[in-house]
Amino acid sequence: MSATESQSSAAPRKLRGGGPLSLPNLLTYARVVAVPAVVACLFWSEDGTMRWIALGIYTAAAITDFFDGWLARLWSQQSSLGRMLDPIADKLLVSSCLLMLVADHTIQGAWLWAAIVILCREILVSGLREFLAELHVSVPVSTVAKWKTALQLFSLGFLIVGPAGKVILPQTVEIGLWLLAIAAVLTLYTGYDYFRVGFRHVVDLDGE
Repeated sequence: MSATESQSSAAPRKLRGGGPLSLPNLLTYARVVAVPAVVACLFWSEDGTMRWIALGIYTAAAITDFFDGWLARLWSQQSSLGRMLDPIADKLLVSSCLLMLVADHTIQGAWLWAAIVILCREILVSGLREFLAELHVSVPVSTVAKWKTALQLFSLGFLIVGPAGKVILPQTVEIGLWLLAIAAVLTLYTGYDYFRVGFRHVVDLDGE
């Protein structure tokens, strides 16, 4: 995401200390398991109680997104398995929620473009990451990308509770939609940064 990237001709360094059943990895597994649970609740999105349950599960999953990486670094339990599953779990959670919110018409009209941009960016970045990994090139996460992720998570929280949240905050859905739109703009910026780095390496390879 930032223009700075580190490149190594050697094989990727082997991570140590984090077994398959380490707490950071268990938190990542929990986030994956939360995806079908949130989706199941949103199948009955017309029921306000189910929306609140979905929000509770989603919030717990979003919190694990912070703690799995933080604990892995704190306890030196970083692992290749965790590094592989963490972004997959994030994309599964975000993509599934977006699709369900579009299906129940919480996201509709012009706001659909925000969801389309976010989903397309996830596909683009996944492809670029796979390509850059073959070249042993990593693109550090930028501050803008972190803000994008935070806004995206908050927006989906507001939208998941949706109309049920109007009892507490009348503008719940509107706030969620505007946060999603801002996240989509930041998504375009970070996606462009990824594409620029990847395209430069493609050109360099073709020039050899």
